[in-house]
Amino acid sequence: MVKIGCCGYPISRPKYFETFRVVEIQSTFYSLPKISTVQRWREEAPVGFEYIVKGFQGVTHPSTSPTWRRFRGELPGNRENYGLLKNTEEVRWSWSKTIEICRELGADKVLIQLPPKCEVTNEALEVLKKFAIEEVTILFEPRHPSWFQEDILDFIRQNSIILCVDPFKNNPVKTGNIHYWRLHGRDGYRYGYKYTDEDLNELVNLIDVHGDVDTVYVMFNNKFMFEDALRLRELLRENGFEAI
Repeated sequence: MVKIGCCGYPISRPKYFETFRVVEIQSTFYSLPKISTVQRWREEAPVGFEYIVKGFQGVTHPSTSPTWRRFRGELPGNRENYGLLKNTEEVRWSWSKTIEICRELGADKVLIQLPPKCEVTNEALEVLKKFAIEEVTILFEPRHPSWFQEDILDFIRQNSIILCVDPFKNNPVKTGNIHYWRLHGRDGYRYGYKYTDEDLNELVNLIDVHGDVDTVYVMFNNKFMFEDALRLRELLRENGFEAI
């Protein structure tokens, strides 16, 4: 099966719910919503709809990152101790808040996206291993090449973590019973990119080659995500794939 969706809502939520069966919540990365807001999200969604939560940036991004400009709220502890999978109370607090959101949403998958310059460290591996024992599946999106060494990939597999990649940028690696792909545009990270018919046909071939899993998630993260996701789903169905 192929599940197709968007990173965030490119259209109204009711229209999105009518069209797709999965969404990756982006707002939880920038700020921590009120629990009442999260409960409302769950109530709005139809039965069987899947939420995937993007982990709060306090887990992954240092306070010097420009992503913090969108943060609203109060942070406990020392701001310098946030991000980069540090073994600190502040990172653990950020993770606990992310898990709380998952529980309220009924979400069983969390995306941890590292900044491009975040290299692998023993400290980060230790923290990641501790997080992996929670009741959620970690979808792990590193961008620094140091994370793609074979011994690190073995670590990811051994801890039941799913490696997340953009298949146009990194070769998909099987680390569990699903693939999780996030598409950020071609030739770099280009939010304004619109995927061509040739691109989408290439993606269909990649899904065919790497389809020896239960589910392939394809999540678009570009300006034209809604249109591109619809086009891919139609193309997959034309080629005999079960795509929702």
